[in-house]
Amino acid sequence: MEFSPEQLDALKEFTNIGAAHAATTLSQMLQCNIGMSVPEVNIVDVAQVGTILGEEITTMVLFQLLGDIPEGGFLVLHFSDGAAIRTANIMCGMSGTDRPLGEMDQSALLEVGNIMISSFLGATSDLLGIMMLPSPPFLAIDIAHAIIESLIAQRGLDVDDVIVLQVRLASDDSTISGNILIFLDEPTLRRISQILESLLSPPPIP
Repeated sequence: MEFSPEQLDALKEFTNIGAAHAATTLSQMLQCNIGMSVPEVNIVDVAQVGTILGEEITTMVLFQLLGDIPEGGFLVLHFSDGAAIRTANIMCGMSGTDRPLGEMDQSALLEVGNIMISSFLGATSDLLGIMMLPSPPFLAIDIAHAIIESLIAQRGLDVDDVIVLQVRLASDDSTISGNILIFLDEPTLRRISQILESLLSPPPIP
């Protein structure tokens, strides 16, 4: 389904509020300045996701979505390998990037993903009026489209379109780009579209 440019702008505004909440939580936990923003939001056909994320080996933190979503769904926090290492460095207070993801790096990514997405979904859910709660996270390292295809097959989710949020994390020493991908069934996407449309409609004249 398609969202209008106005609906996408409203969704971007909401997700940036969610990102600000996530950044505050991360800053408090790490005791350093962390910024998080969502520069771009798109709705894309699920078949295009592999093209967007590329063919390289990538690191993803995966969550099942619970709450007010009858058919379920899932959320993917996506990093390129270089971005994954830099994110782990922020969490662990390290600086080297010329290494594979070790066990401590992977644990750090799971922790930062859990904190970030829990705060992000909490704030965004409040704004939309749809409760979306994340499951405990799990980590996947593989080619992006292979991970996505496996997830869809395992969950048996009937999904045609995906919300893709470009995400930017910034600390005092590093800026990291990644993506949040939200996979929802058609009725839930339509419900979000209707909520955004109602928020954009002018109030009735008394």
